[in-house]
Formats: sequence, structure tokens, C-alpha cells
Amino acid sequence: MTEAATTNQAKGKRKWNFHPRLDEQMAPFYQWPPQPGKTLRYIAASWGPFSVRIYVLGLSIFTWFYFSPALERCREFGFDWIAQIWLRNLLIMLAVAGSLHLYLYTFGKQRDEGKYDPRDLARNSKQFHFNNQVWDNMFWVLTSAVGFWTAYEVLMMWAYANGYAPYLEFSDNPAWFIFLLFVTPWWAGFHFYWQHRLLHVPFLYKIAHSWHHKNTNTGPWSGPAMHPIEHSIWLTDVLIFLFIFSHPIHAIFILQFHALTAVTSHTGYENLLLGKHIKIRMGDFFHQLHHRYFDCNYGTFETPWDQWFSTYHDGTAQGDEWIKQRRRLLYQQKAAS
Repeated sequence: MTEAATTNQAKGKRKWNFHPRLDEQMAPFYQWPPQPGKTLRYIAASWGPFSVRIYVLGLSIFTWFYFSPALERCREFGFDWIAQIWLRNLLIMLAVAGSLHLYLYTFGKQRDEGKYDPRDLARNSKQFHFNNQVWDNMFWVLTSAVGFWTAYEVLMMWAYANGYAPYLEFSDNPAWFIFLLFVTPWWAGFHFYWQHRLLHVPFLYKIAHSWHHKNTNTGPWSGPAMHPIEHSIWLTDVLIFLFIFSHPIHAIFILQFHALTAVTSHTGYENLLLGKHIKIRMGDFFHQLHHRYFDCNYGTFETPWDQWFSTYHDGTAQGDEWIKQRRRLLYQQKAAS
């Protein structure tokens, strides 16, 4: 190996401890020519027994039947049923984010296997409240994130109970009921791209979204750790159920999907390894690139908006160069104006 090759390899190692195949960062839905076989395999895997979303869906259904107030109680706002939802959401967040942090970071059960960023989470850093990334993230997650998650769920429960949200039982239209669950991740991704672009408008970025971007190296608590202004925008896609027939399970699912996949996608690890044979897809290298470079990959790997609007970074050296050229062009345009 030449000296230059050795140097480039060392630079790549410092940049990423691990990354997946860079030519498979986007879901196959939008590839041309169409690849139906690959698409069907992707869908089966994304809803399979080792996918996070199937666990979130199961948790949402379980939550509705066993840990949610009856709709009759929700016709009027009351401390008891609102506190019940808040406490349940707090415990879910503590269980999911807390257990992943303990497993991956405190006890280091996977060491660095599948970990994207070689750096440790920040300590003694003045850019974080309490001078500690984890404590900063935990504070904003357990106060603001859980608070807004609860507020939107309370609003939807009240709307269902009072007829302001069109109510649908499974027996009324099973196909529509299941279809809404199936398209929830796509709808969430559509909404996420556009609200994320809004948050990168300089004014909103400076006063709000920059808090989240302090986490250039992410951990389980980083995903939902945001400024309260961002939390108020983040979950607004649940309001679509004020206009279409749906069930509280749909509202609970989309809110839990946002809250909990924000945790799993920011773990900093590609997979959660349980023993020798169980591998659960966790990380999102597509979004990890956004935390590293800021002005790319605003959406999700299941939606095409970044590719269509020229904000897609594939993680390659060519992608790095494209980012530099794009920034130079934007700077020149800004200087000219």
C-alpha cells in the first residue's frame, strides 16, 4: 500500500468508525427503472420482526388497550387523565432511551461494533447545558419533548371524544384502518422533510434548531432533544387526523413513531446486537450525515425529497466535494445579493 493510500485510509477511519454500504442509503421505492422485487423485500424487512417500526406499532396498540384513558373521560380536560398520559409517555421514554443508553454507552455491550462516530459523547463542554451532552439531552427530552408529545396526544383524545376528529373503528373499514398504519412512516417522512427545511431558515435555526445540532455526535437521548419551539412544530403531522377518518391508535402510533424512532435513529449505531444472532436495525446513517454536515439530508431515506431538491449527500468523498461546491455557490449568491 502506498503512503498516500495509507494516509487516506487513516483519515477515513478518523471520520467514521463504521458506515454501511454507501450505494444503498435510499429506499428502493424511487429507483429507475423500478425494482419491484427489491422493493417488496425492503417493505417486508422494514415491517419484519427485527424492525423498530413493528415494535412501535405493537407498543401503540398495547398502549391504547391497556394504558390509555377511555374516550368518555376525555370529553372535558381533566388533570387525572392528562397526568395518566404524561406519566405513561415519560415512563416509555425513560425505558427506551434509558435502556439503549445504558446498553450501548454506559455498559458498552457492543463496544464500537457498528458505531458510526469514533468519538465519545461530549463531557465538560460549555455548548451543552450542565456542560454535559447526555444530561443536557435528557433534560430537554424528559421535560419539553415528553410535554409536547403528551399535549398533542391529549388534544387528539379530546378531539376524538368530542367528534372534532372523524372516528373510525376497525370493523367500519378494516382496509382503510390498516392502510393508515402502513403509510404512517411515509407521511411522517414527508412532513419531517418540510418542517426540517423550515427549521433551517436562518432565524428559526438560530433561535431553536441549533440546539439539536449541538449533537454532531449523537446518542439515544439526542434524537428528541430539541428547543421547545422545535418540539411544537415537530409533531404537527398528527393533526391530519382532524380531517380524515381514523382511530386513536393512529394518533398514538404516529406520535410514538416520532418520539421513539428519534431515539433509535440517533443511537449512533447501525444495529442493536442481542447475542450472536439477533440484529435489530437502529441507526440512520443518512441522518447521521445531516448531523455532520448540517445542510444536507433533511428528510428520511424513505422519501425522495433530498434527491429531487439537490440536498442529498451519499456519504462518499464525491458527496463531500459536492457539499463544498454547493456552499461556495450559495455564499457567492449571497455575496452578490
